[in-house]
Amino acid sequence: MKIVDAAALNQPVIETDRFVLRPLRPSDAGMISHYTSDRRVAEGTRAIPHPLPPGASEGFVARALSPERTEDVWAIDGSAHRLDELLGVVSLTRMEGNQSELGFWIGAGFWNTGFATEAVEALVAANPHGSRTLFAEAFQDNPGSARVLTNSGFVYLGDAESWSVARNARVPTWTYLRKME
Repeated sequence: MKIVDAAALNQPVIETDRFVLRPLRPSDAGMISHYTSDRRVAEGTRAIPHPLPPGASEGFVARALSPERTEDVWAIDGSAHRLDELLGVVSLTRMEGNQSELGFWIGAGFWNTGFATEAVEALVAANPHGSRTLFAEAFQDNPGSARVLTNSGFVYLGDAESWSVARNARVPTWTYLRKME
């Protein structure tokens, strides 16, 4: 796999008190596979299958490093603070009208640590897409993700549903909005 540096991706490295958000790199595939092979993590997302097929993590990293990508993905890297090199990921997907959709997941061993809220707040503050509006959603059976969003200044917009690959079903969601200033 071709290695691309952060400058070539036009993706900033964002520092927080406990970790940095940095572009993915090929060496992250193993930990992504490890964390997302947990059914609870996969079922908390729209796109992660369970069981995770061979090569899925490598494919995800390759898409995240592609110059043609529409989604920027950051690793939540705690290695500078004696934490794991990959705690989870946070992403922004470009949408029409100067808007982006925010997504995130955290490895199950790091749930209830505040890492997700810290990562989302840092990404929102940096606003690397220069978005005027951010959208996000949480499955209604995952109130922890909803709290991350509301703690980060997102406002409830309404109910909807999204397809979950891991669940092979439509799942009720709460949709959130964050207007940027």
